[in-house]
Amino acid sequence: MLDTPEAVVEALRENNERPHGLQRTITAEELAEAAEPFEEPDVLVTALLELMAAYEFTGEHRKSPVVFARLLKLWEDSPEAFSQWEAHQVFWRFKWVTTSLLQVPDVPLATVQGWIGRMSAFYEAAGHEVQPVAAMRYHLAAHTGSGADDAFDLWATRPRSELSDCEACETRYLAWHRVSAGDDAGALDSWRPVLEGAQACTEEPQMSQARALLPLLRTGRADEARSHHLTGYRRVRGNTGMLDEVGLHLEFCALSRNEGRGLEILAENRPLFATTGAPLALLGFLTGVEVLLARIVGDGHGAAAVAGPPGRNWTAGELLAHVRGEAERLAAAFDERNGTTAVGDRRRARLARLPLCEDPLPLGLRSPVVRSAAPEPSPAAGAGAAVPEVPEDFAGLVREARRLGATGHPGAARLWTRVEDRLAAGEAPGDGLGPGELLSAELAEHRALVLSREDRGGRSVSELRQAAELFGRAGAPWRMLSARARALAWESVPDEDEEGAGSAEGAGTGPSGPGAFRAALDEVLHEAERLKEREPLTGGPAAGADGTAGGPGQERVLEYLTVLFSRAFAAYQEVTAAPEGAQAAAMERFEECVGALRSEAEGLGVPHQVANARQFAADLAFRRGDAAEAEAELRAALVDVESSGRPWRGSRPRVLLAQALLARSEPGEASELLHRAIGDAVRYDDTEFPLAPAYALLGHAATHLGDAAGAVRHLSEAAARFDRDGALAEATDIRLQLADVLARDGQQADAVAVLESVLAGGADGVLDERMLAQARLTLARGLRELGEHLAAAEEFLLLADAVAGWEEDGPILTMVAADAATALAEAERWEAAEAAYERAVDAHAQAPNPAAVTAMMGEFARLVMAARGPEGLDAALGHLARADEVRTAVPEGAEDFAPWYVAGMIHYRRARVLAECERFAEALAEAEASVAAHEGGGENGEEPRAEAVRIAALIEGNGLGRYGQAVTRLTEAARRCRQAGLEEAARILGALRQDFLNRDGS
Repeated sequence: MLDTPEAVVEALRENNERPHGLQRTITAEELAEAAEPFEEPDVLVTALLELMAAYEFTGEHRKSPVVFARLLKLWEDSPEAFSQWEAHQVFWRFKWVTTSLLQVPDVPLATVQGWIGRMSAFYEAAGHEVQPVAAMRYHLAAHTGSGADDAFDLWATRPRSELSDCEACETRYLAWHRVSAGDDAGALDSWRPVLEGAQACTEEPQMSQARALLPLLRTGRADEARSHHLTGYRRVRGNTGMLDEVGLHLEFCALSRNEGRGLEILAENRPLFATTGAPLALLGFLTGVEVLLARIVGDGHGAAAVAGPPGRNWTAGELLAHVRGEAERLAAAFDERNGTTAVGDRRRARLARLPLCEDPLPLGLRSPVVRSAAPEPSPAAGAGAAVPEVPEDFAGLVREARRLGATGHPGAARLWTRVEDRLAAGEAPGDGLGPGELLSAELAEHRALVLSREDRGGRSVSELRQAAELFGRAGAPWRMLSARARALAWESVPDEDEEGAGSAEGAGTGPSGPGAFRAALDEVLHEAERLKEREPLTGGPAAGADGTAGGPGQERVLEYLTVLFSRAFAAYQEVTAAPEGAQAAAMERFEECVGALRSEAEGLGVPHQVANARQFAADLAFRRGDAAEAEAELRAALVDVESSGRPWRGSRPRVLLAQALLARSEPGEASELLHRAIGDAVRYDDTEFPLAPAYALLGHAATHLGDAAGAVRHLSEAAARFDRDGALAEATDIRLQLADVLARDGQQADAVAVLESVLAGGADGVLDERMLAQARLTLARGLRELGEHLAAAEEFLLLADAVAGWEEDGPILTMVAADAATALAEAERWEAAEAAYERAVDAHAQAPNPAAVTAMMGEFARLVMAARGPEGLDAALGHLARADEVRTAVPEGAEDFAPWYVAGMIHYRRARVLAECERFAEALAEAEASVAAHEGGGENGEEPRAEAVRIAALIEGNGLGRYGQAVTRLTEAARRCRQAGLEEAARILGALRQDFLNRDGS
């Protein structure tokens, strides 16, 4: 019942502990109403201040000024009803009212100006500095676009006062003024204290993080932009008081080409469409939505389903039209109110921005990929590209595709796709391109190559067989043999379910088993040898250093060597899949086939095929553990590639060599090789090159080099590319590695964002139960470190349920239950915490984990005292007594349990509990017992021992007034710390010692 002032005050206190949101606001309204009837207005003052705060932090700017008007009336009538803090709040919240009035276009500009004048008079009458008034005048000028620079100077040049906005917020205003003036670099320099964490408040850094995203991208600081998006968005999502900021994150997603991420954010914030209390912030949100949707619709996805205002289903095109209409109406209302076009101009400027990234900025998160419906440009296009310009006429396009194909240039694949598309669109081949069967064969060959990425032994084999038949009809016998050999080689890849057997799916009457493949490939080689007698090979490379194709004789060389390569490929498949008893024969076949390829390629002057032979040999050397031979072969292969005039063939051996170097902890050269491999793959338009695994390796190399920023960048890129390839398991694994890198680098909020993405993205079907449990454990601990204790507790409880059935790993359940109990207690959910506590104790009885249970009990002792003060003493001591019982019951020599540490922790915690209740003599005895216990840890015990000495000295000096004894204790402890190399601990103890010396002397 809220029928007494005391009951309302207690309810206000409870409500103040809730997070800002609808529940807190509704309760604040009810409490303000309940406080009305009381004779003394002091409770009503407190209730109205609480209500105004609830409106302010949930974006109810229409209502906030009304509440403040009631407060001012009370101030005029009963100033004695205001405490000192509440009186200060009256002056402070004048600023809130000004910014709230600016948010509502229905409020005339004269009213806003009049309110600022009233604020000025109020401050001057009370003798307060007027810098905050100048700040409000600047906000008004910046909003209307009239006299902003002069108003900025009048505000920024005045000294701060006790009623000035906090430093973090003022830093935001200063930085944003510079952004508005086009000075991104200067703005980011101003923002440094907030973005680096030196300045913070309830609104910061999240507001600045949202505003800094585009300046960071525009100045090339993409890594920082990624981080501030990950961490900043988590702080603003779903927050009705952060509409503007959510809109800025949506805009960032659109302009960093992360439209899929933007759609996720839109879905998470669907309720924000219904927010009406802050029209200016709503305009900012809607503009961000419009920027995102305009990109999606412009890319041809207007019919895609998207999340919009609740109550109906929306397509992107429909929502764009709706949002555009609402935003235009709001912008026009503000401009009419202000008598300027500033608000509309700012909106139009945002809508006119173009993407700031050529490719999607990797964020490390799992998000849907939104691809443009228009043909994608070649990634090799632009500066440094090595793909010639594509002719517009069809015959020229085919000739260029053939020229590039003859040199093995990877850019040929994209051209053949264009040829196929134009034929499908009805274009006639025309004359001058040879027999129709030849072009059909080349296209079948191209389709086989595309299909081979997914299914080497199925439809790709069928396409190659069709190509072979068509080449035969076209009078191209060498190409026919080459296609037949490749079909057999690809079909020799063992099925996943049956080693050593080729897949015949869709392959007609192909051979089956290693012996059959050997015989069939040898027959193709015999046919090639017979054909060679009729059409002798001319020797020499098939392409010069400039990439120009050779003549017919050189083409024969290439096709002949392709037959030999196919035999080597099949032999490689056989030897890697052969059972133990057949290894010798398979190895003999492999050496013969690879040797033939190498010797013929050397004799015919085709270095890139020599390099291929070396790569086969290197791979087998790796498999048998001969890393030195493998490395030598790969380095020689790279020399061959360099002399071949086909530099695009160096990417794969570079990746293999980088793997070898990483395995022996040489990340520097590995990183250089991977950068070159990726660069060449992009430059030469090699769409078959496995970019995702290469970026993953580059991320590992960066990790080993201590380059955390590089590791994050490359692992994020790898995850995004695995997503695009549909490789969900690989993408998930990379994200777990990414989260680990981020957490170890101290970027815990970034790591949490990545792990949330993993667990929200259907990881149950991708990760095995143990990997999933590890991911949830890492997330829970990350949330705990961020102080998000309730969210951490939820993850711990989910994890506890998941591991409850692990009979062989019972101690894990004990640990997780203990962590859940502590997190719930940190979140002050005491009833649930106590239930989890007992669950951990029961789990410990079945599957002992004394370290986890005693740590939980020690934390409960601390948290009970924090929550209840001296009244919690008995409960706290009870928890420590239970911890002692667990400790003494542990058998001597138990694994993963340090009895000296646990005993020291219990004594330490008991000392602090007793000291808080001013039982100093008992507390000192416990602190000294803690010091003695940590002696048992040897070197490992020095650091916790130093902390126990610090507490003992504080009790002895501050509690018992024995400064001299405390100084002696600290002197010896600091000496020990210096000997142990614990300089920071020695510094802390030395500072306390000096403080006691000063006080003892006075």
